[in-house]
Amino acid sequence: MNEEVKFILEATEESMNGAITHLEKAFVKIRAGKASPSMLSTVMIDYYGSQTPLSQVSNINTPDARTISVQPWEKSLIQEIETAIMNANLGFNPMNNGEMVIINVPPLTEERRIQLVKQAKSEAEDAKISVRNARQEANKELKDLDISEDRHKNAEIDVQELTDTYTKKVEALLTVKEAEIMKV
Repeated sequence: MNEEVKFILEATEESMNGAITHLEKAFVKIRAGKASPSMLSTVMIDYYGSQTPLSQVSNINTPDARTISVQPWEKSLIQEIETAIMNANLGFNPMNNGEMVIINVPPLTEERRIQLVKQAKSEAEDAKISVRNARQEANKELKDLDISEDRHKNAEIDVQELTDTYTKKVEALLTVKEAEIMKV
């Protein structure tokens, strides 16, 4: 196989892999009813004048499926953490007991579950668009190469096979996430 074609295929696969990685990260942020420390991954706190992720100034644990506890390394930060969680607009109502901040994760209503499934489908569609854009870019690069028509067609077939594979991966991830969200 021509080196240039091989390079284009590898770059395309890398780009499609990036779309899958991005989708997995987006799915982590969509909560599925049980408490997870990653739910607070977007919370930033003002720590000595600079915005710092909550995980860098405290321990975040889940003692049970409905509770998240945030134990700051400095007790003076408790009020700041509470405010930051409220301002992050995650739908949580944090409470503090003087030692740590405790968040009760409310169970999801049916309506909220449907909204989250729509959000997951939207993220999956964005990932598919990224995969198709990678295919389009690869085909454009292949057109610019000076190779025989047979090699060109074979390379396009390889690109399409990559596209199909990664589209199936997106569908599989979505199916798992949907089941996770809808499970009561």
